Amino acid sequence: MRSNLTKGKMSSMLIRRGANKIYQQISHNKACIYKINRRCVSTTKVPWQLPVEKRENVEKDLTVDGLLKTSSTYLSRHIGPSSSDQSTMLRVVEASNMEELISSAVPVDIRMTSATSLGSGLDESQMYAHVKELADKNQVWRSYIGMGYHNCHVPPVIQRNVLENPGWITQYTPYQAELAQGRLYCLMMFQTMISDLTGLELANASLLDEGTAAAEGMGMCLRLNKKKKFLIDSRCHPQTISVVETRARGLGVEVEVVNRDVVDFSSGEISGILVQYPDTNGGVYNMTQIVENAHSHKALVVCATDLLSLTMLVPPGEFGCDIAVGSAQRMGIPLGYGGPHAGFISTHKKYARSLPGRVVGLAKDAQAIPPTD
Repeated sequence: MRSNLTKGKMSSMLIRRGANKIYQQISHNKACIYKINRRCVSTTKVPWQLPVEKRENVEKDLTVDGLLKTSSTYLSRHIGPSSSDQSTMLRVVEASNMEELISSAVPVDIRMTSATSLGSGLDESQMYAHVKELADKNQVWRSYIGMGYHNCHVPPVIQRNVLENPGWITQYTPYQAELAQGRLYCLMMFQTMISDLTGLELANASLLDEGTAAAEGMGMCLRLNKKKKFLIDSRCHPQTISVVETRARGLGVEVEVVNRDVVDFSSGEISGILVQYPDTNGGVYNMTQIVENAHSHKALVVCATDLLSLTMLVPPGEFGCDIAVGSAQRMGIPLGYGGPHAGFISTHKKYARSLPGRVVGLAKDAQAIPPTD
């Protein structure tokens, strides 16, 4: 009981000290000093040190006169500059008022000539109610298409103990060598997971998204084979095909969208082919034949895949695919209106020099001993 009382007194003392310091900072305002002097006689006493009746009078006067008045409007609490701040800034840029400043910065021909009908402002609670009313008008349907984007549920235990756990992020700034050791450990575990699921030995620490990962896979094929033609299976996701075609134009690469069942590698000019597994229609197929056909003509196979499906399906590496790419959104990242989601890419160790991005590894000391923590 005694220790609890002591803790309570200490907490109360700390709160009062903090409140006094805040009030002393406010008292630097001349008008505020005048009001405090009028009611407290001496500025050495702040309202928390006065009798209750005097304290209420001081706080009432300060609030009525606007010195400590708070605003319930959303606008005034989120737009920083006060009237005096705005006047100071206008003098610096040599503008007499805000209208003159806007006229000098925004061309007249793109400015609106008539006032917009926005209605009166809303406070925060009204704004939330309005947004909820708009959201309730949406019709929620179940999606069976996906095309690389799938709604996910993150269990609260994962969110609380991993994503929101400060133990995963150290106290160093992003510019120090000790940067977020927990984050580096997470990235290494991410790489290990990608390698395990795709059946390939080496994965990098993520890319931008699935489309750009597929484009990087095409780039690896070009660097390794030195050939300027690349094939894409027509049953890949349409957005992935579009990104690869766009990247190919800048590289001077000829891209051809083909049917994987009848593809012909006999020309010897093909650097590689991109296939989707499962494909954009959800189809699952045996890739052994297309991989053997490609390898017999010195072409590489890039497989865009779904990580979660690989927990049940044969991984691309076991089919003989050379590169696996895709999106990590499937592992619990919210849709976020299409992104951003981390892309991944994995390959064989023999292609390590052509792998884009960065790889996080476990170092050893001069005695070849790995770190203990």
